[in-house]
Amino acid sequence: MTDPGTASNADRFEVRVTADSHFAWLRTRLSVERTMMSWLRTAVSLIGFGFAIVQFFERLEQMSGAQSALHPSAPKYLGLALIFAGILSVLISIFQYWRMGRYLRGGPFAQIAGMGADAMRSPIIAVGVLLILIGAFAFSAVLLRLV
Repeated sequence: MTDPGTASNADRFEVRVTADSHFAWLRTRLSVERTMMSWLRTAVSLIGFGFAIVQFFERLEQMSGAQSALHPSAPKYLGLALIFAGILSVLISIFQYWRMGRYLRGGPFAQIAGMGADAMRSPIIAVGVLLILIGAFAFSAVLLRLV
């Protein structure tokens, strides 16, 4: 008897190439895509909200009759933290997406997929990279007071 901790994925369950298993694989792949899009949506919200907080409190400070804040730099730090959290969430999501894609394409699942190695190509990684660049610009703009 083998130790359960050393068993490979192929030893844990039987993979049968059927239409049912192929469509289950497709549902799983689309679920991975939806998860990635959810991460990106959350990151957009974090980056946008962080930038908006900084801009709102800077404009509020410039208004006549507005009381000065007790901690004037607090909104800037909060905004930077939210922007950084957004960038970090995109990086984590890209890593998670990439790992799950490798898992779904490899081993016994390659037969179920019925597709080549390029089956998991998606524009979602490009969107993630673009969002990282936008977040980095927003972070540097707030940090260096460019806007």
